[in-house]
Amino acid sequence: MSVKTQASDGYLLRETERTRIWELATKAAGLQGAATVDLANLLLDVPAELRRTLVDFSGGTSLQGVALVRGLPVGDVPATPLEHGDRRLGPHGTTGLLTLVADLLGTLIGYEDEKSGAPIHEVHPVPGEEQRIENSGAVAFDFHTENVHHPLRPDFLGLLCLRQDHEAVAATRVASIRRAYPLLTPRQRELLRTPVFSSAYPTSFSRNIAGPRPASGPHPVLFGEEPDLFMRFDSHTTTAVDPEARAALRALSEALEEVCQEIVLAPGDLVVVDNHIAAHGRSAFSPRFDGRDRWLRRCYSIRAIPRWTERMMPRPRVLPALARISGVL
Repeated sequence: MSVKTQASDGYLLRETERTRIWELATKAAGLQGAATVDLANLLLDVPAELRRTLVDFSGGTSLQGVALVRGLPVGDVPATPLEHGDRRLGPHGTTGLLTLVADLLGTLIGYEDEKSGAPIHEVHPVPGEEQRIENSGAVAFDFHTENVHHPLRPDFLGLLCLRQDHEAVAATRVASIRRAYPLLTPRQRELLRTPVFSSAYPTSFSRNIAGPRPASGPHPVLFGEEPDLFMRFDSHTTTAVDPEARAALRALSEALEEVCQEIVLAPGDLVVVDNHIAAHGRSAFSPRFDGRDRWLRRCYSIRAIPRWTERMMPRPRVLPALARISGVL
């Protein structure tokens, strides 16, 4: 049964911390494209408790696979965009804020195949795309780990709320494999560790691909040993040919549902998800397209980029297109 996270949960910034982090974020926003090392002084000046919260979480020992920070400043927020890929907030302070968060966890990255490599993504409904299972939709988005098809999946993703939906009902849903694992049978665990699963590219990576969406695999869904369990799973795109393996996928979805946390984000709330420990999703909501719809900003962070990948990156912080690295990992 899902558990609703209360407004008092998570780390709440004090007013002095809010003032300081916004000063740093504004400076970082003016250094777009700078490497993590170039932001070192700003990262060291992040308020100590916030910095400690994020760095400790990056160690990968969390049972829940999620951290929540509340009370972050978001500055002046314009009307929620109506277009896909709107970039009006490029130099906004929240761009710098998410850059600092991602670089404390690891390194902020984007993907050449997704949104032209943009490192910060706008998550809001778009007219005509309400039914899409991606960040431009408004329908329920079931459990998934981010970019499940990719050999260099993000280690973390951050979601910062700029504006709630009108009814304040849209929830970010997070479920940890470390809590769901005891609900699976030994046979289901065995099957999910077997490399017999494939995962189709998400629609955000395949908007410009003609024909059927390509898929990666075969791969296991579960890997690692207790307590260091990890997951590679998308309930929308991960499939198996064998009926017993498909049944194990359904059992995993049910187990994740049983341990799910629901977090209704308010402006200034940041949820950080460990992408190998927890799957996440979204409950449905009703957009009005009046400039006041729900608007989150998303970032990805990776702990380490292989040297060969760095040499192939089209520009700083942007991982190369899958066609160039397919089969390497």
